[in-house]
Amino acid sequence: MTASDFVDRLGQLKASAILRTDSPEAAIGAMEAAVRGGFRICEFTLTIPGVFDIIREFSARHPEVIVGAGTVLEVEEAHQAVEAGARFLVSPVTDAAVIRAATELGVASMPGTHTATEMLTAYRAGAPLQKLFPAPGVGPDYVKACLGPMPFLKIVPTHGVSRENARAWLEAGAYAIGFVAPLFDPALVAAHRFDELEQRARQLLDAVDGKN
Repeated sequence: MTASDFVDRLGQLKASAILRTDSPEAAIGAMEAAVRGGFRICEFTLTIPGVFDIIREFSARHPEVIVGAGTVLEVEEAHQAVEAGARFLVSPVTDAAVIRAATELGVASMPGTHTATEMLTAYRAGAPLQKLFPAPGVGPDYVKACLGPMPFLKIVPTHGVSRENARAWLEAGAYAIGFVAPLFDPALVAAHRFDELEQRARQLLDAVDGKN
């Protein structure tokens, strides 16, 4: 899968599952619950202990799922993540070296951006996607405002995205969205209540499709 293939696929599916947890024992089970619920783009953040082994194991188990790595801050982390099986790299900030590494490794980068200037900087550095992080107080209208003068951007909000506002972000022009805590409630993950996570996944994807 090329970087452009991933970008196209994200644009089709419109949503990703993003897991950040302190419990490596629960990570694979939690993400498998999201997959059973319908997600096909899954991101493990590098803050999870033992995350590279988790990415490697999960990728082998689920070839039908596109697996990525989040919280990538260093070039070496980018290399380790891709070697483990990550097909896209997400960061909370815009770092030209990490974007360049992703391009050289043949995977898509999604650096964190907050201002219109940061979005354009990331785009010009070669990032095909611009993560909106953290979400601004004005919400979805912020995406619409940024796309007005820069319609070529592909903005992907993650922080602040919920079941209640998922459609609003997309209707404002977001290229796709990512679910973190509204999907992976920390208490449910820690308690291995995977059936409830699967139910949340279904509800969130229904919201993306405008079904609830």
